[in-house]
Amino acid sequence: MSLQTWRDARAGELHLLILALMLAVAAVCAVAFLSDRLDQGLRRDAAQLLGGDAVVASDQPTPAAVRQLADRLNLRSVDTLNFPSMARAGEDQGGGSRLVAVKAVGARYPLRGALSLKDGRQVGAPAAGTVWVDAGVLSALGLKVGDPLLLGDATLTIAGEIANEPDRGAGFLNFAPRVMLAQSDLAATALIQPASRVTYRFAVIGQGQEPGSAVQQFTTQTRQQMKDGHWRGVRLESLETGRPEMRQTLDRATKFLNLVALLAALLAAIAVALAAREFANRHLDDCAMLRVLGQPQRRLAWVFTLEFATVGLVASVIGVLLGFLLHYGFIALLAGLISVDLPAPGAWPVLLGLGMGMSLLLGFGLPPVLQLSAVPPLRVIRRELGRPKMGSIAVLLAGVMGFAAVLTALSADWRLGLVATGGFAIALGCFALLAYGAVLALRRLVPQAGAPRWLLLATRQVAARPAFAVLQVGSLSLGLLALALLVLMRTDLIESWRAATPVNAPDRFVINIQPDQGAGFRGELERAGVKDYDWYPMIRGRLVAINGEAVQASRFTEERAQRLVEREFNLSHSAELPSHNQISGGKWTAEEQGGVSVEQGLADQLGLKLGDTLRFDIAGVPVDSRITSLRKVDWGSMRVNFFVLYPHAAMPELPVSFISAYRSPQGEGGAAALDRKLVNAFPNLTLIDVSAELHQVQQVLEQVIMAVQLLFAVALALGVVVLLVAAVGSRDARTREFALMRAFGASSALMAAVQRAELLGLGALAGLLAGLAAQALGWALTHYAFEFEWQFKPWVLIGTTIGGAVLAQLAGWWALRGVLQRPVVQTLREADTN
Repeated sequence: MSLQTWRDARAGELHLLILALMLAVAAVCAVAFLSDRLDQGLRRDAAQLLGGDAVVASDQPTPAAVRQLADRLNLRSVDTLNFPSMARAGEDQGGGSRLVAVKAVGARYPLRGALSLKDGRQVGAPAAGTVWVDAGVLSALGLKVGDPLLLGDATLTIAGEIANEPDRGAGFLNFAPRVMLAQSDLAATALIQPASRVTYRFAVIGQGQEPGSAVQQFTTQTRQQMKDGHWRGVRLESLETGRPEMRQTLDRATKFLNLVALLAALLAAIAVALAAREFANRHLDDCAMLRVLGQPQRRLAWVFTLEFATVGLVASVIGVLLGFLLHYGFIALLAGLISVDLPAPGAWPVLLGLGMGMSLLLGFGLPPVLQLSAVPPLRVIRRELGRPKMGSIAVLLAGVMGFAAVLTALSADWRLGLVATGGFAIALGCFALLAYGAVLALRRLVPQAGAPRWLLLATRQVAARPAFAVLQVGSLSLGLLALALLVLMRTDLIESWRAATPVNAPDRFVINIQPDQGAGFRGELERAGVKDYDWYPMIRGRLVAINGEAVQASRFTEERAQRLVEREFNLSHSAELPSHNQISGGKWTAEEQGGVSVEQGLADQLGLKLGDTLRFDIAGVPVDSRITSLRKVDWGSMRVNFFVLYPHAAMPELPVSFISAYRSPQGEGGAAALDRKLVNAFPNLTLIDVSAELHQVQQVLEQVIMAVQLLFAVALALGVVVLLVAAVGSRDARTREFALMRAFGASSALMAAVQRAELLGLGALAGLLAGLAAQALGWALTHYAFEFEWQFKPWVLIGTTIGGAVLAQLAGWWALRGVLQRPVVQTLREADTN
């Protein structure tokens, strides 16, 4: 068996099969290694990332019942408060200002891990009168450790620069630099007002003999209290639930990497099946001779099964090693997203890679080879014998179904796996039917008389072997479908990511503008040359009833819907429909009494429809309204948007503040000067400078894009392998046909024209079918898996048709190179021995 394997490998009959397996296993393992290490790292650091073993987060001070429960269970606890505000330097140090993420911590902070400073110290809460700050605060304000920092009405001393904050969470989402102070200093700042947006976090850890049991009791009883008391705006975070925002951006990139790995595996399945079929065809005569010499079927089946198992194991091991190296490329490219020290990978990715490789080879490569053991000895004199038996076909069907199930499970998203694998299965059936119909129509489309000889011979050759033509068009179409789908998804996904940061997007957002400050604020903008800006009233309200029924989070099954109804909404009013909103249902009617407009996504999430009645609690005042219109909102526009809009120019009975968004003056120093003027004139407002954040987002997206490109290149290589294998599969048959035609007097030029016509025609048909299928599958994936807008692209059909023709011609030229230049006798002799 080993001698046979070595002989086949040296003859080059296993090269493409091994290459396809290696690339598929490498693609799958690279994603698996990355996901496994991220999961291990997040589980390991979950307690530090949360800030404790369990955390009760709320938009109001932590309920007294929760504190009492923690005391009864002897849990160690700490309070933290988080909110945005403006930090300032003194006038003698430039008077600069910067939006910061303020965090007021209790004396026991942190419960898990330690706060690291740049000077190497491991510290806890800052001392009274001092703060720890991020480097971004120092650089933005031109300060250094030891300088005073103005925060609200208080002046605090910068006592250290933060190097690592254990419970900060995902660094790529929390853009504002940190200012951490002791809770005892919070009152002096006067930053917490009745309408302030503050997140209160009450963290606990177990201690004593059975700390885990006490924490479990705490989480169970707290959930029950939340349910019984109908607490609003309160959520419980634990090591099991985690914080989903930690991985939102990385999960989006991982989903596309999973899609690329999944398509790479599908491409490999096509390549393996075609290569194994060619391998079996080349060994049919050898096995027939072995049968004549007395070799039993069982021994032949055992020999080839062991050979393929050995090849599959070796190729899979090499693929696992390549995947291990490739995942380090992902880690380097995603360095801005991955902030944890990743642990060593586990055994699961290795087992996954080996299992994937062996299932590919045994599920798709073994069925054609099984027929070798059943080749009748009569094939030595009757070459038409030895066609595939139902047993091998049944194994193929079982392999396809099992492989599809594995891919769906490995996709980490059932919709993604189902759409991709189901779409490919449906596309394969359609390709086969349409290709068969095209072959049957060839005779009628190309008449016997009047057609060029090269075209007539090419069409008759294709029509004479309909099954072979269907196989070739189907395999080429599937390979081109995967390539076209990858190009489309990569392009659209990257465009959708980049569209989230428009070039002319506002880079300043200002909130907490009081009604009596509106005229002065807008005057300052106009004097600075800012003409086009958003200006909207903002009202804080909580949704308390839908159609007269009290809103409870438990009535919604999706986690996002539960979070939405637990939070306070930012409401607004305007007599005119915002220019960046579109009506998707109902009608916008200015000054309509009792009417309200709801964002379409929110309506879908909460099951709202036109005519439903909503009740909001606004500063203790119930406000009932009827949904009269639904709006589509472009959240990627970086404009001011609201879930709920009242179609009124004024609502004087409700307490409001104002929000503005604008593009700051672009001249040198203009933006900073306007920022200082606004902050000094209106100390209470919060000015959010997102220019650096927009740049950082773009950098993060570019990192994700580069990671996607890396795996995309592997999938493209697999697509080329599929095309080569499909072309090589026709080499022996074409060699025999060309030899016979040349023996009967056909010139090499005529045969070259016939070859070009056949390859270009089959490639163009395969490309057209692949383009149509790619449009349909692309729509399904963007609609059900990635959830972004999809647009039909006519150029795809042109590109895949031309590309299919060119690639088929190039692959055919590579597979058949030199055949037409050989002497006829040599070609006939080689064809007779194959």
